[in-house]
Amino acid sequence: MRVLFIGEIVSKAGVFTVKKLLPKLKVEKNLDFVVANGNGVTGGFGMGMNHSLYLKKLGIDAFTSGECVFYKKDMVGFIPKASFLIRPANYPPGSPGRGWGIYNVGEQKIAIINLLGQSGYQRVHLSNPFSYVTELIKRVKETTPHIVINFHATTTAERQTLSYIVDGQVSAMIGTGTKAITADASIMKKGTAMITDAGRCGSLHSVGGLEMDVEIKKFLTQIPERSRDAWDQLEMQGVVLDLDDQGNARSIETLRIPCMEKPDDTTNNR
Repeated sequence: MRVLFIGEIVSKAGVFTVKKLLPKLKVEKNLDFVVANGNGVTGGFGMGMNHSLYLKKLGIDAFTSGECVFYKKDMVGFIPKASFLIRPANYPPGSPGRGWGIYNVGEQKIAIINLLGQSGYQRVHLSNPFSYVTELIKRVKETTPHIVINFHATTTAERQTLSYIVDGQVSAMIGTGTKAITADASIMKKGTAMITDAGRCGSLHSVGGLEMDVEIKKFLTQIPERSRDAWDQLEMQGVVLDLDDQGNARSIETLRIPCMEKPDDTTNNR
């Protein structure tokens, strides 16, 4: 089974990049399943229903998220109806949606688990992902050995710690959260593929995929201002996983694919 994980899709520039690159990439890499982190799709903060449906039509099979999962109001009512959308599993039990999904891939199945870190998120206070993850893996493993975890967190320490906890129990542990791809993609000692951060899909000449002048101003003044899309140096980042029939990772390949196109009008991007 060959699985593509796309780093956090940021704003309309990220959506455009997916549109231009994903169809060809699916053929070239002979992909069986595509997952993407959608935490920043709509304006850089959260993902609206319409964007999720559009990206699914473009060929993404499942979406993970992060602390912004419920920032768009329509997602609260939509996520329980959409099996392709996964919120962090360590949200409170009464939260809408589900923290993992199990999907058919030919005659096999794959499970995608989403978890959120605890450091650096002022607006959410969730259960400890480290004490929660082992029992969750046992539950999911009753259905399939192909298990990919997306751990969305702000700190390298949290993501790397989780990778050691789950090594040998899952196919892959993919980190997101800082929107900067790391150089440590590897197969760990017990056979789990990992990367600390799968990066982002969108503009590289930006602050986290958003227009730099606005983001710099917010840091300097501490006055809230609406972020704007950035369109310079578009790139899709992520990893391709090659999994055997027992769910073991045979390889993990880092991807950084430039998108040379951009729309004629990038001004109306709010």
